Amino acid sequence: MAATAPYLTLKLLWLTGHPVGSGDTDAMDRLWLVNLLTFGMDAIAVALALAFVRPWGRRVRAGLVAFPMWVATGLLGTILVALPLDLLSVLVLGPEPDSGQSDDRGLAGWVFAVVYGGFAVQGLALITAFVLYARRRWAALLRERIGDLPRSPTLAVQRGLGCAAALLAVGVAAARLYWAAGGAAGVPIAMAQERDRGVAVMNGVTALMAVAAVTALLVLVFRLGPRRRLLGPLLVAWTAAGSLFGWGSWQLVAFGAAPSRVTDLRMAVPGLMSLVQAAQVVAGVLVLAVGAIALTERAAHAAGVTATAPAVAPPETAGAAGTAGAAGAAGTAGAAGTAGAAGARGATGTAGPTGATRTARAPRTAVPAAVPAVAPAVAPADVRADVQSPG
Repeated sequence: MAATAPYLTLKLLWLTGHPVGSGDTDAMDRLWLVNLLTFGMDAIAVALALAFVRPWGRRVRAGLVAFPMWVATGLLGTILVALPLDLLSVLVLGPEPDSGQSDDRGLAGWVFAVVYGGFAVQGLALITAFVLYARRRWAALLRERIGDLPRSPTLAVQRGLGCAAALLAVGVAAARLYWAAGGAAGVPIAMAQERDRGVAVMNGVTALMAVAAVTALLVLVFRLGPRRRLLGPLLVAWTAAGSLFGWGSWQLVAFGAAPSRVTDLRMAVPGLMSLVQAAQVVAGVLVLAVGAIALTERAAHAAGVTATAPAVAPPETAGAAGTAGAAGAAGTAGAAGTAGAAGARGATGTAGPTGATRTARAPRTAVPAAVPAVAPAVAPADVRADVQSPG
């Protein structure tokens, strides 16, 4: 939460008309909607952090936690990958020629250090808190293997959607790699002329995320390596698909917030870039949809196994019931035998001195109290394992 304070403060100043760190007041006015959106996104990150550490967080519906955290993991996880690579490029290749100057948006250099440094800390803290939260709430899911996923009737649909996502992701990866290598087709003229190293790194990381997302998804839907742990492919698909969706959506909004009438053709956004960004978003949504279907069916399957589990009595209870039953049967037989013998003696009688017949009385035999023949239903230990799933 502390890591969000600098960013939220800076955004709040910009929203209230104080362009701190910017020499272009008009630019801040044009980007008012974008600043409001990013302020709200960081506020959601604060709410997620509270949900992960407070008891009420485990009572919140899974979707209200999972979807915003999926987007946050994609956005912040991409920064955690790209930022070290960007710093490494500075160490190896040296600073860019214009690194000490303000960029076209009028932002000072220290703004990027504050913003992206805060994002890095947020990413590490928030993702770590989410991992601990998920281990408590969805422990059974994290222990399963790929082969444990049920082969449901919708598996063919899942595979079809996965292949469609793979086709889109391949196109996105090809375009991003082309731009990362310095290709100028499909990007604004100003960006092509600047050849910003940070933008090239982000394009390369986005291409990597596109390939990783669909590779992990295909491993899951085609059950490749069924004995492998589910956790690895699930984390890769979660992070990479969130990156595609989050950054694709953000870039569409950021470029779409520009004035409809472009006075400088160098800043005009070609249609190819918007098409690639839209393909990113669709690919991310497809991966999310397949994952949601698979995990929902996994939860239903686990709940069905629990509901139909046979009733099994513990060994010690069954032994006690058997012993009591045998004792009861023996006691009953003994009582019947005694009564029968007594009845025989009574029928023949014994002549007394007075000639009267004496009737033998059957001795009283204690019958043990009835013991339940069936012990209480107890589910097997492996079925009683935590089968809670997201949702």
